[in-house]
Amino acid sequence: MKLFNTMSRQIEEVQPPAPAKLGLYSCGPTVYDYAHLGHLRKFTMDDLLVRTLRHQGYQVHFVQNITDVGHLASDADTGEDKMEKGAQKYQTTVWELAKKFEEHFWYSMQLMGNLKPDVSPRATEHIEEQLKLVQELEAKGFTYVIENDGVYFDTSRLEDYGQLARRGDLAQLQEGARVEPVAGKKHPTDFALWKFERPGESRAMVWPSPWHERSFPGWHVECSAMSMKYLGEQFDIHTGGIDHISVHHPNEIAQSEAATGKKPFVRYWVHHNFLMVEGEKMSKSKNNFFTIDDVMERGFHPLALRLLFLTAHYRSEMNFTWENLAGVHKSYLRLLETLSQFKRESGRTVLSEDKLEKIDRYRQQFFAELANDLNSPAAVAVMWEVVKSNIPGVDKHELLMDFDQVLGLGFSQADQILAKWGGTAVTAVELPTEVKQLVADRESARQEQNWELADQIRQQLLGHGFEVKDTPQGAELIKKSNF
Repeated sequence: MKLFNTMSRQIEEVQPPAPAKLGLYSCGPTVYDYAHLGHLRKFTMDDLLVRTLRHQGYQVHFVQNITDVGHLASDADTGEDKMEKGAQKYQTTVWELAKKFEEHFWYSMQLMGNLKPDVSPRATEHIEEQLKLVQELEAKGFTYVIENDGVYFDTSRLEDYGQLARRGDLAQLQEGARVEPVAGKKHPTDFALWKFERPGESRAMVWPSPWHERSFPGWHVECSAMSMKYLGEQFDIHTGGIDHISVHHPNEIAQSEAATGKKPFVRYWVHHNFLMVEGEKMSKSKNNFFTIDDVMERGFHPLALRLLFLTAHYRSEMNFTWENLAGVHKSYLRLLETLSQFKRESGRTVLSEDKLEKIDRYRQQFFAELANDLNSPAAVAVMWEVVKSNIPGVDKHELLMDFDQVLGLGFSQADQILAKWGGTAVTAVELPTEVKQLVADRESARQEQNWELADQIRQQLLGHGFEVKDTPQGAELIKKSNF
């Protein structure tokens, strides 16, 4: 398995120190509001990564946190805690807010077909671990206290701080450019490990600490404390959005490696690119903030959205449009109809050596694409090639079911999904036997690039009342109204 490692800016072979065992940590949601489509894309591609690694034979211990405290409104150490802000918006307590939106997150993940992590630690349930980490850093001389503000990490103590972000000369980083100025900070890149409730504030989520009676963890410290608790001081893969490259993940690395005596924290950093909506960044002010509920209310199956996500590489920016989703939804239902047809085909025949080699070649190509930095668009293209191929339907069905172990498109529930959502095209089970044979013959002719014969068969199908429309997903038959 090869992955692009943000730290080296190169595609590298995944080589865990323990044979076939991998620890993987995913930066999870901050549960102050609904999970939107951008979140769904990131977590769906994480799911594809975990499924692919497991199919490759790795034993993956998958940890994904729940941020329910400490995430301030900016990447700096100023502003409101997002949980406090969300509670004000929805007129509820922070504890009820966290419960509501964590439940909605898992509901969204289930609809998207995403596997649950092995461990889903909440920040509020790991205060002791976070406090211990900050105290270790204090004992080693990496911290200082700003009165009425918090405990800060001194980034000048690390020669290689910011290596992940490739910042170069940190002295040139202008205060207020990426992080907002905080009075009392020694260096622009220093960050809060532990925050204090300020005079006049009345926060709902506070805990006693050695530095202040009413205090709470910084956003960055929770990921280090929880990942190291469940995966050890060093682990293999850490995922997140590309927006984490500049601040959050460099801070995780700094505090983790400072605490463990410069042990390399993570071997492979995997970052997902953004999802744009109609060419713009998703935001509520632009009214393009959409959730899984919006997808279903518009009549689209959630797994069609998953298929849409798979058509773009995780490191590429993706533009979402409802028109694109509508097209993929139609293709998805057509694919399920075709799968149902393949499943109904009975009786195996002895396959020729050529067809056996073709099946093996498809299987190897599909998994090789995913093993090459999770190239999902190329893998999906192989899937459609199998659908259009001239190998027997029963063998196609078996091969596609194998593919779906990593694609997660619900192929095993094809009949149930179709029963609820309905079909979109003429299925093979509705076709006369002679028409089915003509379709198969035409596809064979196309595979052999015998275009003259394929056109002749197209005319024969017209004589039976069916027009053939070739699509990237295969031939679609349209029944003529005058027959």
